[in-house]
Amino acid sequence: MSDIKQSKPLRIAIAGLGAIGKSIATTLARGSVPGVVLTAVSAKNQDRAQVFAHTLAHPVKVLSIGELEKEADLVIECAPAALLPEIVEPFLKAQKQVIVLSVGALLFHPELIEMAKKEGGIIHVPTGALIGLDAMIAAAEGKIHTVRMITRKPPNGLAGAPHLVENNISIEGLTEPKLVFTGNARDAAKGFPANLNVVVALALSGVGPENTLLEIWADPTVVRNTHSIVVDSDAAKFTMTMENIPSENPKTGRIVAQSVIALLRKMQSNFRVGT
Repeated sequence: MSDIKQSKPLRIAIAGLGAIGKSIATTLARGSVPGVVLTAVSAKNQDRAQVFAHTLAHPVKVLSIGELEKEADLVIECAPAALLPEIVEPFLKAQKQVIVLSVGALLFHPELIEMAKKEGGIIHVPTGALIGLDAMIAAAEGKIHTVRMITRKPPNGLAGAPHLVENNISIEGLTEPKLVFTGNARDAAKGFPANLNVVVALALSGVGPENTLLEIWADPTVVRNTHSIVVDSDAAKFTMTMENIPSENPKTGRIVAQSVIALLRKMQSNFRVGT
């Protein structure tokens, strides 16, 4: 893809340096995306963040969350879902851009979407681990009848989820698949905030969180995070299955970081493929 000619590069900040944040930071610091420059990062443990920052291909500032907005045009949120408002509000109020990975948190903070509309900021939700999001967005221009999704994850990828803790559901020592949740996307986002950004992105692009139905299985027979989706609409009926290789964080697929890089590349390009 050809690249947009800009007098100034797009300055990027990253909030959160878990497996995904580090991967994105390393890629951007290498200059892999033309027209984009990493300027600052933030993390809960600033000492560790400083150590990591020294490994990058060029120097970046290590700052608190509240200091990021002055240093960047766009922030990539890679942090725990509870920090989403604190990270994105300053950028939206300044009419800047944000990339949100804790998509489930948007369901419980609709004021952020309203803030973007009112102030003129932009919220980007990358495709992440969801195959077929373009098809879903296109189908939503017509009538979508049903959306169902089945997620299977290795048990350690679901460990500690609030739904499991609150309902005293044990997934230790499993030798066969165990159904641990059935319901809609809104309830799934609440019960599995670190796991189910996929289904929330699906819901936001289609029939909404109440009408997007989901099963979650803790499955010791799989080594990849697997999502199977069936969509029936007036334009098409389609089935999607994706097996994502976990990152260093077993709750998150490796492809999520690559999706963010692809989004930034698309934003900077004169030739854009996909809806």
